Amino acid sequence: MLCAAPFKVASYNVENLFDAVSDGTEYEEFIPGRHGWNARMFEKKLAHTAEVICDLDADIIGLQEVENKNAFDALRKVLKRVGCGYRYGVITHKKGAPIQVALLSRFPITQSREIEVSYAPRVRNILEVTLRIEGRPLTLFVNHWKSKSRRGYESKRIAYAKALAKRIGTMPSSKEYMILGDLNSDYRAHLTLPKRLDDTNGKRGLSHLLHTVEGTRHLSIENLKHYPHSHYDLWLELPYRDRWSHKFYGHKSTLDHILLPASMFDGKGVDYVGGSFGVFKRDYLFTKRGYINRWQLKTGRHTGKGYSDHLPIYALFDTKPYLGSSKDHAVMPMTGTIEMLYATDKLDRPLLLQKAVVVLKRGRYAVIKQKSEGRGVFVFGAALGLEEGYVYDLLVEDIHTYKGLKEITSMVRLKERGEVDLSAYYASFDHELRQNEVLHDLVGIYRKGYFYTGGKKIPLYFKNRRIRPQNGTKLKIAIAHIGYYKRRQLVVYRRKDFMILE
Repeated sequence: MLCAAPFKVASYNVENLFDAVSDGTEYEEFIPGRHGWNARMFEKKLAHTAEVICDLDADIIGLQEVENKNAFDALRKVLKRVGCGYRYGVITHKKGAPIQVALLSRFPITQSREIEVSYAPRVRNILEVTLRIEGRPLTLFVNHWKSKSRRGYESKRIAYAKALAKRIGTMPSSKEYMILGDLNSDYRAHLTLPKRLDDTNGKRGLSHLLHTVEGTRHLSIENLKHYPHSHYDLWLELPYRDRWSHKFYGHKSTLDHILLPASMFDGKGVDYVGGSFGVFKRDYLFTKRGYINRWQLKTGRHTGKGYSDHLPIYALFDTKPYLGSSKDHAVMPMTGTIEMLYATDKLDRPLLLQKAVVVLKRGRYAVIKQKSEGRGVFVFGAALGLEEGYVYDLLVEDIHTYKGLKEITSMVRLKERGEVDLSAYYASFDHELRQNEVLHDLVGIYRKGYFYTGGKKIPLYFKNRRIRPQNGTKLKIAIAHIGYYKRRQLVVYRRKDFMILE
């Protein structure tokens, strides 16, 4: 009998594991005979997927984006051939759905069923599987919810959450189970979902129907016992900078989840091993540039290279009682100031910045201030949803320091407080120039990488080299940012930010 103490549970979106047989439901890129997709490519995809699963070495693994039973059986055969087979396995059979969800297990499967999700005919079902762990039943719900692309409104993810919550509501509170899979939702979905996708008046499938939050605050492990059918999201055990299993154009997200009810921490039956949650990372799962090494198509054809656009997540469980965890970060934020960010290199808990003014906003970057005479701070890659000239309450989760340039690298917008006149928030070129200040309406000469104005000079850098003017050009700079690269410099982000004067 397999020893169950401890054992590993994982979830992995394998990214389109299609076979080489035409069924009429394939995505365009995986129709056999097109785009280079054929039996040879299928074998390569199988081998790459098996490599990850073997290295991950989970005792139970939920899979997403497996085309059908034929593809699933082929994967199991490859796993067995390379020495890491799974004796038990099950996959959904939703008719018309291009891809299914599945589960591999080294523990016996005693029961399985599919939970129907009915907002559209081709929607994937939820897989419910009950295993026997040292004589004890453990139920897993394997999910793959609707993505946020292609009209991915929140109501479509709520349809999954409703179906799942309804089923969970029929089970006793002592029932041991876990929810895992690609929920296509950020663990902070109640705070971060784009407005264009919110057709449910702020209600979120993950946050509210599966009850991972109360108000705006995530439930801690201790809180679970006070709220029936609530769940703890294991992402809360990782530092903010490590909370991601998917990266799209540099934007990190937590689409994959393992959610646990109070019964997985109660010291009875199977319990979570505190602090064991993680993201599975191997060098081969990343490109040289640091991107996730997903399955690759080049000029519309399969190359036979890459793995998946998701990284697997995992956690350990045991038949020994839960002993607690020092990594539960579901803590109350502290209210603070930008000046406090400059006084520390690391946040032990989130910092609430009230009435933060967006002085400059360009794409995913911004400069914010709380007071006109106070320090500015740079928002690096986390400024989506902010608008220049508006005031917000912001929850800062992580910071970084580069050459003295303080950066906010993870942040959530909590509340918008309206517009403000920015004129008082701009710095003057006549005074000492501090990093993260914003200057406006400067007239001078651009010469050999410097900007000359008022008898002074400062290095001038254009984020887009193609907009750089000719040497000796007279400019009027509408707005620029004091940044740093080897030295302080004036940064111009776009062509609209300056004018060439005759």
